[in-house]
Amino acid sequence: MIARTDRAKQVELPPIDTGPLLRRRRVRAFQQAAAIAISLFMGVPIYLITIAALSSRQGLNEFPLSFLPTHFSVATLEAFLTSTAVGPSMINSLLVGVWTIVLSLLIGAPAGYALARFVFRGRDAYQLVLLLTRALPIVVLSIPLAKLFLNAGMFDSVFAVALLHTALAVPTTVLITASIFVSVPRDLEEAALLFGCTRFGAFRRVVMPMAAPGIAASSVFTFVLSWNEVLASAVLTLNNRTLPAQVLSSLRQSPLAYQFAGGFVLIVPGLIFILLMRRYLLNMWGSGVR
Repeated sequence: MIARTDRAKQVELPPIDTGPLLRRRRVRAFQQAAAIAISLFMGVPIYLITIAALSSRQGLNEFPLSFLPTHFSVATLEAFLTSTAVGPSMINSLLVGVWTIVLSLLIGAPAGYALARFVFRGRDAYQLVLLLTRALPIVVLSIPLAKLFLNAGMFDSVFAVALLHTALAVPTTVLITASIFVSVPRDLEEAALLFGCTRFGAFRRVVMPMAAPGIAASSVFTFVLSWNEVLASAVLTLNNRTLPAQVLSSLRQSPLAYQFAGGFVLIVPGLIFILLMRRYLLNMWGSGVR
């Protein structure tokens, strides 16, 4: 017994391999560093525009400019907001954004559901064609589109810009919603059909609530695309321009302070919309936010 005990004591355990743990830590550190770098890349310009828009003209003329706010003033921003065409153009941008979201979801969500649930000939080719439509520059279509809307009596209207923005947003809406509908278990939808729901009822009560985060992500992308798009409104409108087109046309020769104020006003609505939809966006990746 004593000999066996001595032999057991002499057995040495193999060294612990810490390589996988270290690699995992390095990957996490790299991911966090990349996230911080991307956040700074996107946040620093917004911060600088905000500081410049809320600074006095005296503060903007100082050299070197301070990275921290020193001469706070809303006079330039107030003068820009009270300009003649800024208010109507901002309302036009909001209307175009809402119309674009509604129309793109009405067209794109059923198409995405069909791609996710049904197998048909040419499905892969159809998705490739959707991607290729985004490669066509809108500049090539500007003159034909202007002539088309002139002949249809829709030139210089908010709805004409919304239709064009919808055409730009539908391919992305279809692909995003299709990927979301694929992740919704088909068994839940079939169970709803067994309990007496119609196809549309199962889609409304089961599929849509589970697909809400993806639809919210598609809505955010659509609104930001519509809010920032400038060429369609500049070509298709004269008196009913959206805010980006109005800023482009009116502030081209304006002082620098007014240009910063216009850039700040362009940024804020998109950020507010994203903050309102952040709950659904984060829930799509499994993070609960209220």
